[in-house]
Amino acid sequence: MRTFVTATLFLCTASLLAQDAGPSRAFDYDSKSPLNIQEVDVEHRGNVTVHDISYASPKGGRVPAYLVVPEGKGPFAAILWGHWYWQNSAFFNRKEFLEEAVVLAHVGVVSLLPTGVGARPGHVDDPDELGDQQVADLVQQIVDMRRGADLLMARKDVDPQRFAYVGHSYNAAVGAFLSGIDKRFRAFVLMAGGLSDEVDLKTEEYKQFRQKYGPEKFDEKIAKRRWLDPGKFVSHASPAIVFLQYGTHDVPFLSPERARQYEAVVSEPKRFQLYHAPHVLNAEARRDRVAFLCDQLKLKSLDPSLIAGIPDLPQPPEPAP
Repeated sequence: MRTFVTATLFLCTASLLAQDAGPSRAFDYDSKSPLNIQEVDVEHRGNVTVHDISYASPKGGRVPAYLVVPEGKGPFAAILWGHWYWQNSAFFNRKEFLEEAVVLAHVGVVSLLPTGVGARPGHVDDPDELGDQQVADLVQQIVDMRRGADLLMARKDVDPQRFAYVGHSYNAAVGAFLSGIDKRFRAFVLMAGGLSDEVDLKTEEYKQFRQKYGPEKFDEKIAKRRWLDPGKFVSHASPAIVFLQYGTHDVPFLSPERARQYEAVVSEPKRFQLYHAPHVLNAEARRDRVAFLCDQLKLKSLDPSLIAGIPDLPQPPEPAP
């Protein structure tokens, strides 16, 4: 099981991948192909309906997801949610933001919460942290999220002018890519994620990882894959606004100083906030996130008791290296 630090190191190094391929072509897919939505189950939470669905991935296989729909005809705002990748968490899947999405449905938000490539049944991790599968998984995750955006935008009850993305950790970096690629989003919330290789490559962690992997082999792989840097994309997020949320007690790799360096890369308009919290963040971050989304998506203010009723995400112990 990969530690968060190692996973972050991979993201920050493997996020350099394939200079010659060109960023736009790597994320191409047929947006007109059938989504082939399949519904497994439906749960009613008062006036909110949670659909257990899957849709076809352009890269093969199916994307499990929750589709959370308010009562009424709309037009509704929409949010696409990307969960964290802390592998020994019970919320290493589409469940991470489900309760938050249900609460936001009370003020007219349709939400899609896909399970990421690395958390899907049958997925096997590549032990080579700079292997081709790591690259393919990241590219597929970005494309699958764009396909999720297609699913939301195809709904007649969704207002395409009120569309946001929320991503945590690995999927914060995925959101950084989306911010520069896909201009359908009005706002982004990026939580505790690595957002710039140009920042990370100057660090001691990078130097140690390079030595451990083997400098010659490492440099050869990086040279072939230099374009896939989230900073090159999130620096062009405008006109979308980006809200960055980080914890002061995250793993050492995601220090407050590193977070501020990431913030400097992000295009205007943007917001940045540090919280007295670990990687999981806390209730204050959740309140700020909900308030930001309500403002940007022109929603009514939520009853504070509903927000307070959203359970905190448990911070699991970091697995042994």
